[in-house]
Formats: sequence, C-alpha cells, structure tokens
Amino acid sequence: MPTLTSPLARAADSDRRRTSASVVLRSVLEHGPVARSTIARLTGLSPASVTDYCARFTRLGLIEEAAVPRRTSGVGRPHVPVDLDSSRFVVGGVHVAVPHTTVALLDLRGRVVASRELKHADGTDPAPVLARAAEGLGALLAAHPGCRPLGVGFAAGGWVDRETGTVVEHPLLGWRDVPVRELLGAHTGLPVHVDGHARALVNAERLFGRARGSRSVLQLFVGNVVDAAFATHDEVHHGPRSQAGVIAHLPVPGGAEPCECGRTGCLQVELSERTLCRKARAAGVIAGVNPMHLVRAAADGDAVAVRLLVERSRMTGRAAGLLLDVLNPDVVVVTEVGAVHREDCLAALREEVGAGRSGSVIPTSFPDAVLAVAGGAVALDVLYRDPLTVSPERI
Repeated sequence: MPTLTSPLARAADSDRRRTSASVVLRSVLEHGPVARSTIARLTGLSPASVTDYCARFTRLGLIEEAAVPRRTSGVGRPHVPVDLDSSRFVVGGVHVAVPHTTVALLDLRGRVVASRELKHADGTDPAPVLARAAEGLGALLAAHPGCRPLGVGFAAGGWVDRETGTVVEHPLLGWRDVPVRELLGAHTGLPVHVDGHARALVNAERLFGRARGSRSVLQLFVGNVVDAAFATHDEVHHGPRSQAGVIAHLPVPGGAEPCECGRTGCLQVELSERTLCRKARAAGVIAGVNPMHLVRAAADGDAVAVRLLVERSRMTGRAAGLLLDVLNPDVVVVTEVGAVHREDCLAALREEVGAGRSGSVIPTSFPDAVLAVAGGAVALDVLYRDPLTVSPERI
C-alpha cells in the first residue's frame, strides 16, 4: 500500500534539497575549479548527491567542466573539476540613491560587467525613476548581447520590505509604500528581488568579499543614508517587515548637528554625506554635493579636506564601536568614503573603535562599485540560496 507523505515532511525534504543545492553551488563559487570528490568532502554530502547536483547545474548553465582534468595517481578516469560558468548569465542590479540611480550587470561571481549612473535630473518620483532604471538595464543588456539575465536585484536605503518587494519609507527620496517589485518587474519582464542596501552588501561580502567564512558580520553603510545590517551563520537578520538595521537616530558621542526629530547628534545627520559636503562648501573646499570631490581635494593636499574626512571617519568609528558593544560580530565592514579611499581615515576610524577590536574592522570589498554590487547582490543572494529555481526555459 502506498504511503502518504505529510505536508510537513514534504516541506522538510524540499528544504533539505534547497540547502544541499546551495552548499554545492557555494562550494564551486568558493573553491572552483574543484573536483566533485572535494565538494563531497567539504560539504559532507554523498558523492552521488554531489554528482547529481553538479549535473543539474551543468544543464542549467550555471557550471561547466574545467578544460584540463586533474590526473590521479592511480588508474581510471581523472577527476574532472567543475567551475562556475561566468560567461553565460548575468543579473541586473538597480540601486537608487539620493542623487542618482546606479544600474549594472553582474556575473555569477559578483563582478560588475557594466554599469551606468542615471542622475535624478527630473526629481525622484518613483514611477519615472524605476522606468528609467529599466531602460538603463535594457541598454546595458543590448550592449552585451551574449549575456542572458536571470533576474534583477534592487537595493536602496531607508525601510525596505524584502517580502513584499516594497520601499516602505525613504524620507530623503520622498518614497512611501512604493511597490518596487511590481513596477520594475512590469518594465523588465524579469523576476525582481528587493532588499535594503546594507543587507544587500552583507550578502555580497559573505558571497564574494573578504568577510566570506566569518560566523558573524556587521555592515555599516555611511552615505546620505546611514544604516546597518547584521548576519550570523549566513542568515541576515531582517526583523518584522524587514525593519532591522534602522540606526539613523542612534545618538553619537560628541555629535552636535540638529536633527529633524528634534534632538541633536543623531547618527544620520552627523555622518550624512549631505552634512559632510555642506561643511566642505562652507570651508570653500568644494562647490557641489559629491563627496568624491572632497576626496580628490584631500589627495591634492588640501588640509581642510583632509581634516573634514578624518573627523567624519572618527565619528564613524564611534558609531562602529557602539554597534560592536551591542552585537559583538567577528567582522565589521564599513562603507564610508573616507575609510574606503584613505589610509589615514581608516586608521582614525579604527583608533576610535579601540586597539583591541580594530583588527575586526575592514573597509568594503567593493570600493569602486559598491552601489552596483549592492543592487546585483540582492538577486545573486537569491540564486545561491535556491539555485534549482533557475529555469532555462524562462530566460
């Protein structure tokens, strides 16, 4: 008599298959070219299971056999290693910041194939911004006809609900309850995955960056928006409606900037690039709102530019120290323009964190493409968590 499998048992079996597929593809990402026998040893899966998953990934076009087999010392077939096939598929990335939107194509290793910045020349109303982002992605794909898109990742600051694909609130953009997944999906015809940019960057670091293999990672993003994300054992904490990581009003020791909330010294108003550039304009160092102009002025020897950047990095170090006290992660990844581009700023930041913990603080692994990587990493995280959902028939 046939037995009936309960829904819970079927769900558990599906979760096991998804997890096994994920660890196999992650092993190829991290160690490829790598023999199937080595994957089995690294993952604890049976050689037969690894062979089956690799065969599926090959049919999907995600991996390929390396050109040169590794010879064994004995007789029989050589161990033919497998590696990611980075030549076939890409993901689209969209990151909406306060001054501009970044659109990009990323390969399966998280490398930027192409990217463009689209200025918000006509304002930040969400419908035209997202329509223009879709047009920008289309132009990039047209310029790279050999690349087939698997999907689109969208990232932004503020409160972003991953489950509903919605930007719940982004005060600096003026966005509220924007159905990004629906709007961007309608324009592109592709699956769209949505998340906050700090969480996206945690995923990028654990997949492709220097934080790979760390048991716990804290990402501190300091731009016009200041927010954070925390991951333990490969799981990013989202909280109810993905509201975790909102730290804009965390008080910073020594802060004196007035905030719209009525207090002084809130983290975002103290560290915002808007505040940094306002101080630089008041000092006559730059004329606009681009913090990279301040970095270039400092590189050219402007002492005031250097002071402003170092002071901001010091205050960022105080914020990182507070978060370290609360969460105690193995690694803190800081995305802050001074610490990313100048050793004196990184040293000042680490000094504020404290000598005993400074070694755990590192700058982003993607200094020249952080926004492009943030958008694409949202889609790549979905791929590496559930690779068997890729359907060649749909792409």
